Amino acid sequence: MPIYALDDFIPVIDPSSFIHPSAEIIGDVIIEANCYIGPGAVLRGDFGRIHVCANSNVQDACVLHSFPKKDCYLEPYSHIGHCAVLHGCHIGEHALIGMNSVVMDDAKIGAESIVAASSFVKAGFSCKPRSMVVGTPAKVIRDLSEQEVNWKKAGTQEYITLVTRCKESLRLVEPLESIQAGRPRFEQTSHQTK
Repeated sequence: MPIYALDDFIPVIDPSSFIHPSAEIIGDVIIEANCYIGPGAVLRGDFGRIHVCANSNVQDACVLHSFPKKDCYLEPYSHIGHCAVLHGCHIGEHALIGMNSVVMDDAKIGAESIVAASSFVKAGFSCKPRSMVVGTPAKVIRDLSEQEVNWKKAGTQEYITLVTRCKESLRLVEPLESIQAGRPRFEQTSHQTK
């Protein structure tokens, strides 16, 4: 996997985390325990620091970056959906950033909040915990229910489990030439789509 030092900045990655071989980790990046960093994700700590706290996931093709003297900080259990861009922002514990969303500099997403897919969160935006954040530009439209918060937590737990699955069974293979009889499906989940 491409892990790069830049100047004297060497990434720090807890060995319990899973970094996909196609992800790129550069410079001043800290990844704590039990994190999942997906295929094609880029965490580029060439100016500001990127800190991913324990049990977080940064999914496929996400980009994390920051201005000099600023941090991109993800509290524990952060859940960053496919293709999201985070720039110099602070993501609260158990928050979910939806697919294709952009969260800009000095924005603060409250704990247990959800930023809806394809939202644009302006620089300096702030929301309280358990906010539903939607739109371009994003705004708080309501509080989240207990059911929604629990749904998000169950989804994040699936990614924590995925860390172990990837460490144990992800491997390069030659493709099959035809669909095998009784092709298996992934069934080991209690998480339901919303």
